[in-house]
Amino acid sequence: MFSTPHHSTSVSCPYFYLADIGSSRFRRSSIGQSQAEPDKALSLLPLAPILRRRRGQVKVEYDGKEEPKHWEPPDWSKQLGHVRQMRSARDAPVDLMGAEKCYDTHAPDEVRRYQVLVSLMLSSQTRDQVTSAALQRLRAHGCTVDNIVNTDDDTLGQLIYPVGFWRTKVKYLKQTSVMLQREFRGDIPNTVEGLVRLPGVGPKMAHLAMDIAWHQVSGIGVDTHVHRISNRLGWTRGGTKNPEETRKALEDWLPRDLWSEINWLLVGFGQQVCLPVNPLCSVCLNQHSCPSAHQASPVKRPKAGSPRSPKTSRVKLEPGSLGLGLPPPSSATLVKEEPLATTLSPLLPRKRKSKAKTFST
Repeated sequence: MFSTPHHSTSVSCPYFYLADIGSSRFRRSSIGQSQAEPDKALSLLPLAPILRRRRGQVKVEYDGKEEPKHWEPPDWSKQLGHVRQMRSARDAPVDLMGAEKCYDTHAPDEVRRYQVLVSLMLSSQTRDQVTSAALQRLRAHGCTVDNIVNTDDDTLGQLIYPVGFWRTKVKYLKQTSVMLQREFRGDIPNTVEGLVRLPGVGPKMAHLAMDIAWHQVSGIGVDTHVHRISNRLGWTRGGTKNPEETRKALEDWLPRDLWSEINWLLVGFGQQVCLPVNPLCSVCLNQHSCPSAHQASPVKRPKAGSPRSPKTSRVKLEPGSLGLGLPPPSSATLVKEEPLATTLSPLLPRKRKSKAKTFST
């Protein structure tokens, strides 16, 4: 503690009283020295150096107010209510033949969970009708881990055909079943990390398996329908390029209590109203708030044989016409498509170009 002198004197020390700043007692002489009057109360205050400090970052605190919310799309709650209203009948293919309807309800829990996983693996790039029929054949054959492991690839392929990429799925089913038998005692993993380790199982299947098989909501299952409709409604900020980006975008703002509902809700809506090509915007309740309403669908290349495709001729190959004298591999008649040759009209013979000789003069 520094004490205040009891008589007026010149002060050359760079210290001053905090309380004297801006007061009438603090006087500065013409030569830069200060005159301080004695004060008993001020003698109890410490001296502080004259230092200029840089102002730090200002911390903003919200007194009694909520912090700003994350981004969320406008009118999403109203749009979701409209989708619920249009899906109230629950008569879409996903409602009747989805993964929740394909497993055997009387089977043991581990078998039921395994059948849920198998139906999700078969459903990739496949309609629900085809997936449901394939799983019914697998159940009649015996859709258990041990039975699938002991089934040869040819038989398994005949059971799941014609699901999309059925040859690849035969390989994935066998590898996954062997892995479940060795590492998980015939049951499926109860975590997303464990499920995505299985061959042919991605994040969408893992989150749906956690919800349907284990009754745990771990994330949003996003397939092509959810991905397409979320971008059409403007539910993804700036748009997303693939289902995994859509899942992260939806989970960033959609309340967690809606994660389990949003998959089957949008999938059925995409199967009945918001179709991939030529969506039925005229009957959609969101046509006045959807940014993509009444917009033309993207133009796709026409399929072979359609009126818009190049003309082809169909040539039947009879048994023995393959050059080997052997019948075709199946009873179906082989059809070979060849482009039609351009024929010239007999009335308009093609003119031959004559070579003209030029002479220089």
